[in-house]
Amino acid sequence: MSSQALISVNNLVRYYGDVCAVNDISFELHAGDILGFLGPNGAGKSTTMQILSGNLAPSEGEIRINGVDLLEKPGDAKAALGYLPENPPLYREMSVDEYLHYCARLRRIDKRSIGDALDLAKERCGLTRVNRRLIGNLSKGFQQRVGIAQAIIHSPHVIILDEPTVGLDPIQIREIRDLIRELGTQHGIILSTHILPEVESVCNRVQIINAGELVYASDMQGLLAQQSTDRYEISLSRPPATDAMLASDCIDRVEQLDTHRFIVHVRGEADCLAAEAVHNDWGLRRLVAHEHSLEQIFVNLTLGEGEAR
Repeated sequence: MSSQALISVNNLVRYYGDVCAVNDISFELHAGDILGFLGPNGAGKSTTMQILSGNLAPSEGEIRINGVDLLEKPGDAKAALGYLPENPPLYREMSVDEYLHYCARLRRIDKRSIGDALDLAKERCGLTRVNRRLIGNLSKGFQQRVGIAQAIIHSPHVIILDEPTVGLDPIQIREIRDLIRELGTQHGIILSTHILPEVESVCNRVQIINAGELVYASDMQGLLAQQSTDRYEISLSRPPATDAMLASDCIDRVEQLDTHRFIVHVRGEADCLAAEAVHNDWGLRRLVAHEHSLEQIFVNLTLGEGEAR
């Protein structure tokens, strides 16, 4: 991992009138990172993406892309950035080759290098066999690939992808996710999405924004591990009434799944629950930790049903 951050965001703030959409956000992105940027609707996610891509000015704060200040030298900073907005900026009446050639010219790629740049982008995005087809006649999945190709045509250090799999079928989603993983080996990627399985599938880091503030930032393993569980799934051959289970000092709450299975919230360790089941002859069959899913952690952090530790 590079010692210098590819993106460095410090104390980013954005107001819309009196409304603070982004409040004092700071984070870094390094080479090899695929950062999942999560948040509920209205959390400030899209505003942050627009600021990072240079399409919206911040009210306060500093953004450096590959060491260059985005506000002081926007042209130099954006040269190191590739951006795929939620609605790809495609010209449907152009062929794939025509459009990518146009994008290469916009990116000021030397004329002698445009052919090689197009070939590499098409190969990486699986577009070689459709290069002469009109973009408007391509499937949604191939149009997304063209959108990604324009974002990487100039081999940027940083790629920002905003909802890249929205509207795709399951096969197309899998193909785009494979492409993102491949790109992540050579670039730093920010993946803005509301699809939690997508983050679990492709990202090695995650941060969650809520009400304009970063409420969590960590690697994926840290996110899942930081929520120590107090919930256990227990299976009993001779289950007592729920009230009898709640009479135990170590049991805080019981959710009955079926006749023999329960989710039990304990006040201490799992050992006390096992001892309680054995002591009272409940016929303990199975006792396993009921781990938090990323979905549950997301809900906990954004709806206040739990706190990040």
